[in-house]
Amino acid sequence: MDFSNQVAIVTGGSSGIGKEVAKQLVAQGARVVINGRDAAKLEAAAKEIDPSGASVKTHAATIANPATAQALVALATDAFGGVDVLINNAGIFAPKPFLEATEEDYDQFLDIILKGKFFMAQAAAKAMQKRGGGAIVHTGSMWALQAVGATPSAAYSAANAGVHQMVKNLAIELAGDKIRINAVAPAVVETPVYGTFMSEEQVAEVLPTFNAFHPLGRNGQPTDVASAILFLASKQAGWITGTVLPVDGGVMAGRN
Repeated sequence: MDFSNQVAIVTGGSSGIGKEVAKQLVAQGARVVINGRDAAKLEAAAKEIDPSGASVKTHAATIANPATAQALVALATDAFGGVDVLINNAGIFAPKPFLEATEEDYDQFLDIILKGKFFMAQAAAKAMQKRGGGAIVHTGSMWALQAVGATPSAAYSAANAGVHQMVKNLAIELAGDKIRINAVAPAVVETPVYGTFMSEEQVAEVLPTFNAFHPLGRNGQPTDVASAILFLASKQAGWITGTVLPVDGGVMAGRN
């Protein structure tokens, strides 16, 4: 895949899937703006992605605030000339039983996952209109397609189900502008997100137990999902829009 002369925004770009996507985009010729909430972590990721700093810019802020979307588009436009690709990847994950969930929990999932992706896509699409088209890829979730008893996630799943449905609506609305909208729906992917609600020891103990959950016998890695995202963002997927692609080691196919 070739992203030469293209400009991309990657939210949630300081670690995990987002950082891997940004790294591959730069390696394939793109110039990239990455976003995350932790400025120091974001700067460290940028240096890893492109030590020269020529192809990566950063903006630290929460995507839950629509002003962040405007700032990211402005940065991409000022630094690199516009926006061709949006990888709408920012999100959070923290399993919690439905009967214990608070209004604060609910608002956090909806604000970061659904509201954040909605207004980020809106800002990027307006910039893409000026370039004659573009591609938006959301990171959704397998949990929006199938409930998992071991990881109760009602609010998280509902927010991502909204993202999945948004894909279809935006695909229809923006097709005339030659803007494609797709999403990936990953299952268990070994990223730092699990360290946000478990200790390092718990992560080392718990994550391997999910290998067998996937028919292919292993948890996903950031490169597994990044490869699918990059395909959907590329010209090779030029006739694909409105699709939610499970990237899940076979989970949605069924159980052994």
